[in-house]
Amino acid sequence: MKSLEARKRLLKGIFEGAVDAVSPYTAVKRYVKLSRAHILRAGTTTYDLRSYRHIICIGAGKGVCGMARAVEEVLGDRLDGGVVVTKYGHSLRLERIHVIEAGHPLPDRNGIKGAERIVELTRGLKRDDLVICLITGGASALLPAPPPGITLRDKQYTTRLLINSGADIGEINTVRKHLSRIKGGRLLKNLYPAEVITLIISDVVGNDPSTIASGPTSPDPTTYHHCMEILKRYGLLQRIPPSVRRYLMDGMRGKIEETPEPGNRIFKRCRNIIVADNLRALLTAKKMALRMGFKTLVLTSTLTGSTHQCAGFMGSIIKEIKCSANPIKPPACIIAGGETTLEVKGRGLGGRNQEFALVLAGIIDGLKGVTVLCAGTDGTDGPTDSAGAFVDSSTLRRARLKGMDWKRYLRENDSYNFFKNLGDLFITGPTGTNVMDMVVAFVE
Repeated sequence: MKSLEARKRLLKGIFEGAVDAVSPYTAVKRYVKLSRAHILRAGTTTYDLRSYRHIICIGAGKGVCGMARAVEEVLGDRLDGGVVVTKYGHSLRLERIHVIEAGHPLPDRNGIKGAERIVELTRGLKRDDLVICLITGGASALLPAPPPGITLRDKQYTTRLLINSGADIGEINTVRKHLSRIKGGRLLKNLYPAEVITLIISDVVGNDPSTIASGPTSPDPTTYHHCMEILKRYGLLQRIPPSVRRYLMDGMRGKIEETPEPGNRIFKRCRNIIVADNLRALLTAKKMALRMGFKTLVLTSTLTGSTHQCAGFMGSIIKEIKCSANPIKPPACIIAGGETTLEVKGRGLGGRNQEFALVLAGIIDGLKGVTVLCAGTDGTDGPTDSAGAFVDSSTLRRARLKGMDWKRYLRENDSYNFFKNLGDLFITGPTGTNVMDMVVAFVE
């Protein structure tokens, strides 16, 4: 059996290879090509660029700059400019597209400025204009455009309540859509009647364009009524700012226009294309693990639900492999991806991947030959500088030797400091992409 540090290096290599496979730059180059100097192919659709007066590029997300760089290279001087918004520290130098950095996961004033710049740039478009819209995970927070009567602080507070409540990303984005002037298809309404190509890197289970980044160019099947149901479900209706509550209630009463629904004519002028997702990353991880000599199984790319329950599920699979060599014989590598939800009650520091790892530590304690990496593909987990954490069968033993009570760290949602004290944080810096989370486990 290899040392812990050697196993960490192998897991790190698998993670890096998987992330490279969903690089925003590579993904766009794979789907968007220019031929005969004027025929643009995006997915299976072609566009004759000679028929367009202006071509501009807009977008947002943690990985949007890599996508924008690819668009610049494909179009060259045919591109008339653009604006993209990304998270602080995630920007790249671009030639024709202006980059604005803003706050994530909580929106800030730079995000508002970015949204306004995009609205201004796209005002007055005609049918003979072409807009290339780039969307990756994080765009929902990075493009706040609160409606009149709702302040940035109101929106920040509401977002924080939702994130900490245990609501999933679909529920969070349902509310976000209805507290925005550009989400839930409203950006596309601003762009109409221009032709629009939206290239999307999915960070949601199921790859639903209406959920990814709150669907700025997608029809929205949700309503103000759904928003109120979600807030009631998580006990937030009386905790949100009064201005937000009044606005949503006015929407329910028909005093505020709904987000554009499926069937609206504006969507006939837009094509949404998924260019990268979690499954592509997981299948790449599988190929790498097979080359390392592991029998390998991808469990799912749709891991959702409570972080603690999902960690329990992963732990039960690991135990089954050790006890009965089912569903796969050791040496095995099992891989899963998705996005769990973590209800934060303590005052510690961490994220869902680090908490997943800490819960898993309690399940595999003493189970020799098990090493796991839990990490976010964007390189950040919660409000920390860590992508996630490593955990193995010796994690709790090493913690006990340091006098650390792992259950206390769990109660306080302080997984970051737990793994920091053990030297088991997984710090990558921004990866430039975002296709949710990965769990890779070696069972020897």
